Amino acid sequence: MTRTPLWLSTPSRFAALPTSRARSVLAGVAMLILGALTVLFVPLPDPDAVGAGADRQTDIALYESIVAAVAHGEDYYRATADALRLGGYPLRPFLTFRLPGLAMVQGTVPPAVMLALLYATAAIAAWLWYRRIAEALPRWPARIAALILLAAGMLAFVQPALVAFHEIWAGLLVATSLALRRPGRWVEAAAIGCIAMLIRETAALYVMVMAAIAMAEGYRREAAGWVAGLGLFALALTAHAVAVQGVTGPLDAASPGWVGMNGFGLFVRAMTLATGLQLLPPAVAAILVALALLGWASWRDPLAVRALALFCTYALVISLFARLDTFYWGLIVAPAFLVGLAFAPDGLRDLWVRALDRRRVRVQRIEQ
Repeated sequence: MTRTPLWLSTPSRFAALPTSRARSVLAGVAMLILGALTVLFVPLPDPDAVGAGADRQTDIALYESIVAAVAHGEDYYRATADALRLGGYPLRPFLTFRLPGLAMVQGTVPPAVMLALLYATAAIAAWLWYRRIAEALPRWPARIAALILLAAGMLAFVQPALVAFHEIWAGLLVATSLALRRPGRWVEAAAIGCIAMLIRETAALYVMVMAAIAMAEGYRREAAGWVAGLGLFALALTAHAVAVQGVTGPLDAASPGWVGMNGFGLFVRAMTLATGLQLLPPAVAAILVALALLGWASWRDPLAVRALALFCTYALVISLFARLDTFYWGLIVAPAFLVGLAFAPDGLRDLWVRALDRRRVRVQRIEQ
């Protein structure tokens, strides 16, 4: 017998688990929390890890200088190469150059228009997610809590100082695309996902996840659409590589690589620094990151399946490949991440009840 949901409109994914499986999942949750707490042992990035010299710039200043150069009529690739050399950044491989789309747009439109576009994009993403949250959480207290969590996840995405940061735009577009996708309605989501890739190439992981799940669920036409987007992205990335090769040489500095092997703790740090969790003690924030993942696993919905797969994919990639100073990769999936905490109470309650279920079926023989 399943209990009445606490916040969700339908019973959680764990509501009907057998006792043995519920206990196994609870043990997995405990391990997840312990893994999240490894963030306390992840070292801080070396301030001298990228570039050298007194003229080294911050990433935001770097992107702003490139936008300024483009606005004054300079070629994007030449301007980027000059800015990277001046700031002491690596120029090889070609992925050290951001794709040109965002800088070209920013160099064309007035700053006030760009800022208004950022706010509009954030507002659209928030509205779309509110609609999905309202479907899952019928009670107003739960909806309000989820909206607060959504706002906490989007704090970084409405900061004017970050308008030139590629992950900010890509993260908002990924969140918008994910919220738009429904069974039978995927074209708009795939198109927006393609734009996200053309702003920040790490958003391609999102499109790969969506294509894989669509194929696994039997939506072959949708899967083909996502794969087509990846094909267009591959063509754009190839042209980008050729253009970068034209402004760099063998004497330019090379990147130290992307095999950080810093573990799950770095993903936890990425989610903490990308959201309002940075205001909390690190240990508390780490536990909440783990519970957010549990919450997404608790909600029985196709959107939750895709969101959880997306978060787990980025957790794996950041754990294995991100350096200590590239934790900002987590911004791609940050906007809606904390909403999972609104689904966690039902999941935790159902796991606990199922794990403690000691009922036994008694068979009695009645003789007449």
